[in-house]
Amino acid sequence: MALSMTHQIGSLVGTPLPTESTTGEPTASLSAAAVWKTPATNLRVKASRSDTVTDGLSPPMSPCRSPVLGGIRPDLNAACQAFTMEPVEVEHVAGSRSKKAKGNNGVPVYVMMPLDSVTMGNGVNRKKAVNAAMAALKSAGVEGVMMDVWWGLVEKERPGEYNWGGYNELMEMAKKHGLKVQAVMSFHQCGGNVGDSVTIPLPKWAVEEIDKDPDLAYTDQWGRRNYEYISLGCDTLPVLKGRTPIQCYADFMRAFRDNFKHLLGDTIVEIQVGMGPAGELRYPSYPEQNGTWKFPGIGAFQCYDKYMLSSLQAAADAANKPEWGSTGPTDAGHYNNWPEDTNFFRKEGGGWDGEYGEFFLTWYSQMLLNHGERILTSAKSIYDNTGVKISVKVAGIHWHYGTRSHAPELTAGYYNTRNRDGYLPIAQMLARHGAVFNFTCIEMRDHEQPQDAQCAPEKLVHQVALATQKAQVHLAGENALPRYDEHAHDQILKASQLSDETEMCAFTYLRMNQHLFQPDNWRKFVAFVKKMKEGKSTDKCWEQVEREAEHFVHVTQPLVQEAVAMMH
Repeated sequence: MALSMTHQIGSLVGTPLPTESTTGEPTASLSAAAVWKTPATNLRVKASRSDTVTDGLSPPMSPCRSPVLGGIRPDLNAACQAFTMEPVEVEHVAGSRSKKAKGNNGVPVYVMMPLDSVTMGNGVNRKKAVNAAMAALKSAGVEGVMMDVWWGLVEKERPGEYNWGGYNELMEMAKKHGLKVQAVMSFHQCGGNVGDSVTIPLPKWAVEEIDKDPDLAYTDQWGRRNYEYISLGCDTLPVLKGRTPIQCYADFMRAFRDNFKHLLGDTIVEIQVGMGPAGELRYPSYPEQNGTWKFPGIGAFQCYDKYMLSSLQAAADAANKPEWGSTGPTDAGHYNNWPEDTNFFRKEGGGWDGEYGEFFLTWYSQMLLNHGERILTSAKSIYDNTGVKISVKVAGIHWHYGTRSHAPELTAGYYNTRNRDGYLPIAQMLARHGAVFNFTCIEMRDHEQPQDAQCAPEKLVHQVALATQKAQVHLAGENALPRYDEHAHDQILKASQLSDETEMCAFTYLRMNQHLFQPDNWRKFVAFVKKMKEGKSTDKCWEQVEREAEHFVHVTQPLVQEAVAMMH
């Protein structure tokens, strides 16, 4: 989740799709983000503990919320209403770390499109409003947009039949405005949480197969099935009407390439490959649906489907410890426990730090890395010589980061502890395929988070930046939660400067919605884009940039108002 999970909480507020129940999806990573709405300076929050766990068995999904802002000036009110969609998702950034000489070009800014930009009928939602919004973004200096290309929409009805309808229109619209596109291959489900306004399940035929064999879904130790993303335990098995999940993903990416080949490398500059819930390379360890998980719980391991357990048993046999193969840790607590509530994650004598813990966590995290390797191998061969970058999104799980075990990271599949760097192996895997490491929670500051939960997003971002530099892999960023204030903008500017000579090569902003076009937010955003583009070498102060941005605010206002008129 963007929560740094990269939770993309809070995106658009919106318009429900006509034929589906409305629910939204988190952007990839959930995080502290899920706990607050509009952050205030020096805000401190006390996190509450809960030792209970719900017994609901409905498939969990990624979280997402839509904050509501008031006090919108009348002249822009309609523009805001044009984007009454929902917040969520995930995820996304695309960019890369690049060495730049003095006088660099700064960090290009992309803006995430609404989750429901394409309707269930494969048309463009709010077409005229989106067109005006794109024009406004371009005039404000934005580099491009990021859009989810939903597996559940394009290959909805039958295997191998792809309907690119609305995406053809959106891509041409972006091209017309001179905006670049980061296209997300979204192989996960969108929706399923309170307040969501968009529901996009996996393709009907894939869901039918999961219904017939529930072990195709990620499963926890209590038997809860998660329909957000197909379990990586069956990656290479022909369980989807004769094809393996990896083959389905590869066929989809190949069909996308063939359909949009005339735009690749020019308009479409990046392909972000979805690898898990919310599009992130992780396990669905913190499902928010039905209150199963709440921030800042430690989450739960997701390795109890028969395919994952079969792999675990094989690993245990190979290690001459067959008794370790029948189940995951039985003393790792529940979703909403804290590390010290459990024998496995506690700092003194916790199982995570013993021989069994090392065995299990190595296997669990390696399964995730192998999953990434398989998909990237396909993606690299498919998009070779097309001029596009390939990127992968990693969740920013910053809660309990100050503890020894880093329990929430471990349950998500990141073997990162006080004694072990879990992000270097991920960075090295991405480097082998020339992929961009896209990370969230870039906007968060340590002191704004619940101190008793030992949240440390700044330290986490720093660790990831060091890992990407060591692995020589490009790093891009995005904000996990919707933020429109200068404190968040300043933090993003600071985090995007990796060293004196190195910057993130792109930043993706969450997201195009009614709140972004609220007058004061739009003014701050335009100034932020300008500052990011000018880069580290600029000697201008923030106030000067804001004054210069006023011109662009004035220029774009009619475009925003046009979006309003078109909606009536």
